[in-house]
Amino acid sequence: MAKIEKGLKYSPEHLWVDIQGDIARIGLTDYAQDQAGEIIYIELPEIGEEIVKSERIGELESTNTVADIIAPLSGTVISINEDVEDTPSIINEDPYRDGWILEIEYSDPSEIDELMDASEYEQYIKEEEE
Repeated sequence: MAKIEKGLKYSPEHLWVDIQGDIARIGLTDYAQDQAGEIIYIELPEIGEEIVKSERIGELESTNTVADIIAPLSGTVISINEDVEDTPSIINEDPYRDGWILEIEYSDPSEIDELMDASEYEQYIKEEEE
């Protein structure tokens, strides 16, 4: 069973979101990295770029798939994890810590309420696998 961290929010596209004040750190869930296989390339938005919830903000390539990265929240990109750009497999090794993808200053707090908590996400995965 995939590891699901308590205290984070989750999107239907299998991203986790850690809200700290008006900043959201975003990464790929353990479930998603496990399904993807070894991640070999990641494309991310630029710092300063405006992103919109539910729109494509990047892409990842793995040994199994090529997948769009879909924004879980709207906002402005304020930081990119350059270690992940250089060595995308960090996401496979530690998706919730060293493998974070980007940070944004989110623009619409109401969007946070649309994300799942850990128990809802766990249920979501179970239903997806049926």
